[in-house]
Amino acid sequence: MEPLPAWAVALCGGAIGCVIGYAARRGRLCTFGALEDAFLAGSFRRLKVLAVALGIAILLTQILILTGALAPETIRYLPTHLAWLSILVGGLIFGFGMALVGTCTFGSLVRLGGGDLRSLVTILVYAIITLAVLRGGLAPFRLAYLESQNIALPGGVQADLAALLSWLSGFETRAGVMVVLAALLFGWAFSKRDIFGTPRLLASGLALGVGAAMAWVVTGVIADEMTLIVEPRGLTFVAPVADTVQAIALPGQSMWTFGICSVFGVIVGAYLASIRHAEFRWEAYDDAREMKRHITGGAMMGLGGVLAGGCTIGQGITAGSVLALSWFLAVGGMAIGARIGLSYLLSGLRLRDLLAVWPAIWGQRDRRPDTGGR
Repeated sequence: MEPLPAWAVALCGGAIGCVIGYAARRGRLCTFGALEDAFLAGSFRRLKVLAVALGIAILLTQILILTGALAPETIRYLPTHLAWLSILVGGLIFGFGMALVGTCTFGSLVRLGGGDLRSLVTILVYAIITLAVLRGGLAPFRLAYLESQNIALPGGVQADLAALLSWLSGFETRAGVMVVLAALLFGWAFSKRDIFGTPRLLASGLALGVGAAMAWVVTGVIADEMTLIVEPRGLTFVAPVADTVQAIALPGQSMWTFGICSVFGVIVGAYLASIRHAEFRWEAYDDAREMKRHITGGAMMGLGGVLAGGCTIGQGITAGSVLALSWFLAVGGMAIGARIGLSYLLSGLRLRDLLAVWPAIWGQRDRRPDTGGR
């Protein structure tokens, strides 16, 4: 098979983004919504669908690695030093920002495709802060005080669960780890039949899992290395969203990259879904307080996404698919940050006062019904 040139890689990014954007809009798949259902309503249906997506992504991606098609040493989620402090702090900040906005970066793109102008403001603020932290005025602080706090993996292995276990045990464990993790995820997801009650939601999880694996195929297996100027990135919405805004605003940067086209693809896919099913409608802020909350949340997601090394898709699915050790810190931090954010919104307390009493209200739930996937 002939390697794909850069323009074809970009088109594939747009196609993948369009499929998952359409599926997420139809299935109401949202990472923050899944956490909200679990924390406040005791429903794990949407989390189970995300578990299915992660299980599929792990199986397909690890097969690529086992067959030698995808080289782990080229994947940025698998360094030999784990920047634990930056990832954990970033996850907490990103999770809190999600709560303020009501969705993650991917969800904001999906909402924008349905006519939500609040998401447009959120994305613009998110992109500006992301650029500042990634390669702007805040980058030196990130590098000097957060990413400098890292742990060197023993034996010089990469921050890959399978690689670490193989080094510790002395024999190859990747295939076994892949099977065990996928079995655990699928076993939990399908332990009850509730997941089959919303077929559109389940279909969106399948699309996301396959899309994440296909992103590795496109950027890391069949791309022409001579025309692709970056390492395999997979599916993520931190730097690509920032690059999209920068490419629109400033001359000299090509729009034809996998990441930028995937951003546009998600918006177009969500738009097509909303138009086809008569769900498109323009939405704006109800008041200044809501606008302030979304702007603050967008800024926190931009900051947290860079520090954590990815968003709920980039870390939650893509990094998880390559068994990155950062997954545990980032996703755990995002879940805790989202829970604190929900408590902040529901309690009406100032953040300082909330943190003093938060451990006592961690397990509290409201009586909100589960509406996942409907």
